[in-house]
Amino acid sequence: MSINIYDMKFFQFLGFHKKPKAPWAKYYDKKDMNLKIPNMSLYQYFRNCTRNIGDRIAFDYYGAKTTYDQLYREITLCAKAFLKQGIRRGDVVTICMPNTPEGIICFLALNKIGAVSNMIHPLSSENEIKDTLIATSSVMLVMIDIDYVKVKNIIKDTEVFRVICVRASDSMPWLLKMGYLVTQGRKTELPKKKDPFYLTWKEFLESGKNYVNHRYNYSHSKGDPAVMLHSGGTTGTPKAIVLSNANFIVLILQIKIRLTDLEPGDKCLAIMPVFHGFGLGVCVYAALCLKATCILVPQFNALEFDKLLDRYKPEFVIGVPTLFEALMEIKNDRLRLDYLKYVISGGDVLKPAVEEQINQFLADHGAKIKIIQGYGMSECLSAVALNFKESPKPGTIGIPFPGCYMGIFSPEDEELPYGVEGEICVCGPNVMLGYYNNEKETNEVLHLHKDGNIWLHSGDLGSMDRNGYITYTGRIKRMIISSGYNIYPNQIENVLEEYPAVMLSSAIGVPHPYKGEVVKVFLVLKKGYTWSKQLEEELRELCKKNLPRYSLPAEYEVRKALPKTMIGKVDFRKLQQENKEERERERNEANKKV
Repeated sequence: MSINIYDMKFFQFLGFHKKPKAPWAKYYDKKDMNLKIPNMSLYQYFRNCTRNIGDRIAFDYYGAKTTYDQLYREITLCAKAFLKQGIRRGDVVTICMPNTPEGIICFLALNKIGAVSNMIHPLSSENEIKDTLIATSSVMLVMIDIDYVKVKNIIKDTEVFRVICVRASDSMPWLLKMGYLVTQGRKTELPKKKDPFYLTWKEFLESGKNYVNHRYNYSHSKGDPAVMLHSGGTTGTPKAIVLSNANFIVLILQIKIRLTDLEPGDKCLAIMPVFHGFGLGVCVYAALCLKATCILVPQFNALEFDKLLDRYKPEFVIGVPTLFEALMEIKNDRLRLDYLKYVISGGDVLKPAVEEQINQFLADHGAKIKIIQGYGMSECLSAVALNFKESPKPGTIGIPFPGCYMGIFSPEDEELPYGVEGEICVCGPNVMLGYYNNEKETNEVLHLHKDGNIWLHSGDLGSMDRNGYITYTGRIKRMIISSGYNIYPNQIENVLEEYPAVMLSSAIGVPHPYKGEVVKVFLVLKKGYTWSKQLEEELRELCKKNLPRYSLPAEYEVRKALPKTMIGKVDFRKLQQENKEERERERNEANKKV
């Protein structure tokens, strides 16, 4: 089934009605503020950027290296295989993969034939995968083989007609592959042999070798839908963000202007996952277009972060604050970081005290640079603002990228003066096309302002100074951020309140030393039910089945009643305050005993 964005009255890539004010424009050349986006697909742009470098390394996956020439061939073969299997322009194919070569090859191959990649978290629950497949009208699924158990019973309820099962070991070096198959591989449940509904990665590629009808030679447009990423929108219910070719291309144009020290052959540590805007847009697509080498990390281990850095010595590292905070816990006096050119933090606010600690850590290990804080969202693919490498302004998220506009607005869509707190809004070619088949949610975040431009309302609070530097101050939306992942409390509450024993629930974020926050749930049980280890285990199993792993509650507390606001809603802010006070009391009691 082909993707069909409902009739929208605007297209961000066509230009501005009236140029918004831009106090940061003085930091850019005039031509930089008027970016010209070529009218082509993201795949065509990638090929144009990487001509005549075929022998350079595109991927390094556990030491197995793929050159750009090899990558081109594999993309072409993969594109033919998709066509052989019946995928056509506009079809949606879901990619449920960690950072592996196969997932990225599929993403580029699908764009080559005009199909749309729907990127989802491989840790998604069974029901979450099912709902996403249905909501996006996906007709094919590419997934890691260990997740076969999640889909075998639900796939029949979707429009999916073929599943491609990729082994994590398929692209590993021979020795590592053997070790994986002996240990992890033998534990993995796989489809029965000769089941035509499922194909291995090898079988899938073989099917494309004899395909000769090159139907992918059509006229590509920068405004065509290219990729779907997922966000909670304004309600916390997952929304499919539809991003265009232009969204990807403009990101590269902006990065070339801002990250001038990056050179062909530099290495980018791709820790951020490909279902995340930063991971797909910056760590993979931007790195490839900049002729760099992507160091693919499918499963990140914070305790071995130093070994990862020491082995690959990447010039470019991007991650969330918790990732860099974890690095500081590692005691390795021999670690040298003098090769780093850029260390960028995004996904959540980097507190000034933590920023100072990270910079001290970098300096202590020989780095000649400081961490740079940026800001972005999946609705803009990834980054839209960034501090300058040479003179980062602590406590801010920097200035907008060239060609992109940001402003601070009131609830009435009135632009606020410098220094006044309001909602952070974004305008320009970075902004998504909309939420797939959800005009209501789209209209909640995309507003036509008095200047005649469409502005994306982020749901984040902040202020802007006279030079265009933006300070992030908090979230309007009720959201928990754990290890850079957005968690929406109402999703958790909806799952729990479906259980017969639960009358009322409220989820909040509580501090965690590495993850930033984890989920704590407050429960009110129905009459006749009492709290027990068995009930807790049943609720944990329920959550495992219906929620992604990063959203699972870490703590449960049962109460007779929950505090309410004046209009009768659960007062989650009061719960947060009470929990904070309780933790402080416990800390004080522990200190007294010492």
